[in-house]
Parts: sequence; structure tokens; C-alpha cells
Amino acid sequence: MTRKINNSYELGQSNAPTDGGDMLKTRGDGTLVWEGVADTTYEPATWYGGRGVFGGGEESPGNTIDYITISTTGNALDFGDLSEAFSGGCSNGSRGVWGGGDGYQLTIKYVTISTIGDAISFGNLTQARFYIAGCSDGSRGIFGGGKISGGTTNTIDYVTISTTGNATDFGNRTVSWEGGTGISNSVRGIMGGGANGSFYNDIDYITIQTTGNATDFGDLSVARSKLAGCSDATRGLFGGGSDGGTGNVIDYITVATTSNATDFGDLTVGHNGLSSCSDGTTGVFAGGSGTNNTISYVTIQTTANATDFGNLTVARQGSEAVSGD
Repeated sequence: MTRKINNSYELGQSNAPTDGGDMLKTRGDGTLVWEGVADTTYEPATWYGGRGVFGGGEESPGNTIDYITISTTGNALDFGDLSEAFSGGCSNGSRGVWGGGDGYQLTIKYVTISTIGDAISFGNLTQARFYIAGCSDGSRGIFGGGKISGGTTNTIDYVTISTTGNATDFGNRTVSWEGGTGISNSVRGIMGGGANGSFYNDIDYITIQTTGNATDFGDLSVARSKLAGCSDATRGLFGGGSDGGTGNVIDYITVATTSNATDFGDLTVGHNGLSSCSDGTTGVFAGGSGTNNTISYVTIQTTANATDFGNLTVARQGSEAVSGD
């Protein structure tokens, strides 16, 4: 369906168009929705898209950005370069943003997902760190936790993705860790896993448009770090990670319902330090520990083992993926 943005008033106000199209509105809880002018159905606005973009990583060259078309299996293609090996990523559907990175980076960089090219300066995090969890509600980007010089942190920062500038303090995660991952829907951001001397199975959540500390959500099926996450509008997946070795476990949750994670299936290869993104139907997992360039995929609403997708242009771990159009 073609979307026509006529206005952006809160639901309940008038100003409806008279010549058809859908209206982008905001619920009182901050949820963005499309309102069908001819009826009363509402569809959540989404920010993922058909192109998956993988940025940074620890192996040389660690500044590589490459991309895939998520609906079409095949090898990744070169997109451009980051200036550093970056960490946490998020997207608003058109702009992909990465923050932090190897060597305790403050820097935030971004790309326009539809346009191949090198990343551009966005601003700085509140705290230099890497192995950060990133997620978004399509407007605000979240960077949670990470490894800092001398330890780990539970800091959560946020940015408005469409507006370049420095990050602002959001609150704190329930635990201090590195190597967790983030998933989200249009309201809630969820961060799971990590390590700080031992491996965590903790999952906690925030309401992305409301600053404050995270709240307990439940537990992963296996305590692990350096895992990857992706989601559609209702279900979130946590794949891979290290629990002292390299894991191939995929768990899932229903984002709107607090609970423990449930087994989904297995990755094609057990690895940690991988990255993940989705187009709202298919979730892809890429890269990982050692010299891993593997990309695999699942259908998010169908529990099953992952299937081979193709390969990254450079084998690496510690990259982060975003998606959009």
C-alpha cells in the first residue's frame, strides 16, 4: 500500500484528509501508527526495511560496511567504510547509526541506508565504550551497556536518529555488562545477555520514549555474551553468543509480554560476536568469532533452525547490523 502522510496529529484530533490516503498519527503512549482514513484500523509504523547493512568489526579491516538484500539470499556487497571498528547499531528505516567501538570510542557515525558510501559523523556517546546493545523505535535510537576502560557499564544513552548531535543520558540497565544485544518494537526496547566476570541470562526492557531505568523482563534460555538480536513487530530473537564456548542457540520472546525466552532453533554455525537485523519477516545473523563470514537466516514467526544465506565480504566479529530502505 502506498502511504500518504497528510498530517501527524494525535489520535482523536480531526484534520483528516478528504482525498484518500493514510494518516501518520501518534497515540497517547507515543506509538506511531498509520490510520486508514476509510476505516478505524491501525497499523504500527515500522522502521526496518529490505536492505541489511553490517558495519565495523574487530578483524582487519575492521571499518568495513557491507550490505545484503534481506529477501534474496546471496553474498554481501561492499557499501563503504566506517572510520573505526564500531559497536552498537540502530535505524529509523532510512538512516543507520552506529555508536562506540573497539578502543573505547565515543564517536557516533551514520549512513543513509539507500545510498552506498562511507559513514558520516553524527556526534558522541555520553561514555566511551564498545560491545554495546543498540535498538530503536523508529525515531529514537538507544545504546545500552558496554565495555569501558577498566570494566563494564550499565549506562543507557539515546539519540534522535533524524537529528545529528551528541547522545543524552536515558537511565541504567538492571545489570552492568558488555556484549549484550538489543531488540525492539515501536514502543519497547529490550536488552538481553552480556558478561561481567560471568555470563548473564538477564533480559530487561525500557519504554523507548520515556527516559528511566530498565525493568526486568525475564531470562534467556542460556546465559551468554556477544549474542545478536533482531525482531519483527511482535517477536524478538536472540541468536548465538558465548557461554564459555561458541553457541548456536536461538531464543525468542514476545516483545509486548514479559516472560522467559523460549527455544526457537539453532544457527547453522555456533559463534559469538555476530550481528543481526531483519526486514520485518526474515531475520539474518552474520559473522562471528574466529574468521567467520557466514550469513544465515530464519523466518521470525516460524520456529526452526537457520538456513545458509551467503557470506560477508570480510570475516569478522563484533560488527553491528541495521536495516532500512
